[in-house]
Amino acid sequence: MQSPTRGTTMLDIKWIRENADALDDALARRGAEPLSASLIALDERRRTILQSLQDMQSRRNAASKEIGAAMAQKNSELAEKLKAEVAELKNMMPAVEDETRRVEAELSDALSRIPNIPLADVPVGPDETANVVTRVVGQKPTWNHKPLEHFEIGEGLGLMDFEGAARIAGSRFTILKGQLARLERALGQFMLDLHTQEHGYVEVQPPLLVRDDAMYGTGQLPKFAEDLFRTTDERWLIPTAEVPLTNLVREQILDGETLPLRFTALTPCFRSEAGSAGRDTRGMLRQHQFNKVELVSITDAESSIEEHERMTACAEEVLKRLGLHYRVMTLCTGDMGFGARKTYDLEVWLPGQDTYREISSCSVCGDFQARRMNARYRAKEEKGTKFVHTLNGSGVAVGRALIAVVENYLNDDGSVTVPDVLVPYMGGQRRIEKAA
Repeated sequence: MQSPTRGTTMLDIKWIRENADALDDALARRGAEPLSASLIALDERRRTILQSLQDMQSRRNAASKEIGAAMAQKNSELAEKLKAEVAELKNMMPAVEDETRRVEAELSDALSRIPNIPLADVPVGPDETANVVTRVVGQKPTWNHKPLEHFEIGEGLGLMDFEGAARIAGSRFTILKGQLARLERALGQFMLDLHTQEHGYVEVQPPLLVRDDAMYGTGQLPKFAEDLFRTTDERWLIPTAEVPLTNLVREQILDGETLPLRFTALTPCFRSEAGSAGRDTRGMLRQHQFNKVELVSITDAESSIEEHERMTACAEEVLKRLGLHYRVMTLCTGDMGFGARKTYDLEVWLPGQDTYREISSCSVCGDFQARRMNARYRAKEEKGTKFVHTLNGSGVAVGRALIAVVENYLNDDGSVTVPDVLVPYMGGQRRIEKAA
């Protein structure tokens, strides 16, 4: 894997040297070991080597001038001695330059693996057990019939085929047919229309293959390479449209008055699901390929917290209009993503599993990604530039929305009622029944 062209990282070493205790405290809140001492020691080593190189360069330049002076004075003995010194310095410098690059790369890699610093109001805890219920919306459905899981419903309708998908592609793939395939398409189109027509997002059709730099910019590389799929020409299949959408502003200086920028996209997403062996092996909850509507916002430094609440409300509106019961969770420090400062998860109620499952995750990242992408803005009447703030969220995962719809709208006879908001996208069809 080629090393991406890196400008800076979320936490530069100067900040760490000046705020060592703050970094270690933030890492402790995330359940991670302290890093400031080892990072500062590595930086000291870098500085020592760099100073040695600079001293050698200075001495070489000075000695080169002294050679001319010695020759002008016809002091050939001194000139030869100085020439020997210059030659020795030239021979030594490549090794020191190589060591400088190696240590700088080591420090850059170490800095790139530091997670973002949580906001002060994020609950502290080791894992999902410490997440906090922020609000609950709607009521759990009640029926006379027994709830079924989505794969039981889909297979009963003859419209969901896991065995066929396994023959073609292996495990963790699904084939949807007929009206279930149309239902998934309807869900994606409904979400796009809602976000573009009512929520002010600009629809984008981005590349599904991206370079190392793009993955690095949003924080997938280098830490999470094993979770990704890589092509033979050294590109990556996107795990989420967050990657290309956020990178739309990479290496740019934006006019602050144009912010916020809001983008949305409906794309396939590809994940290796490394480390998920044995989890959700049946059905389509955890797939190598799935469709998702993504929301991305680019804001100034002052607006990102308010934008986080707005983005979450946009994602919630999808579930409200589908008539689905859900809850909003504030993730604790130990369950929060690598690049997030604060995250809300929307968890939809799945009757077949008798539990809530994540269907959307909305995060505010501060300038973490912007520093990696070198994305800045110039505020009106201010000198200099600032890093933009980035946010991302699912608006929402289409496959999981389909799961929620078929489980929550199951009828006694095994058919599925189409939610009212989707009927226009289904050509007026109000019921999905067993394939003839």
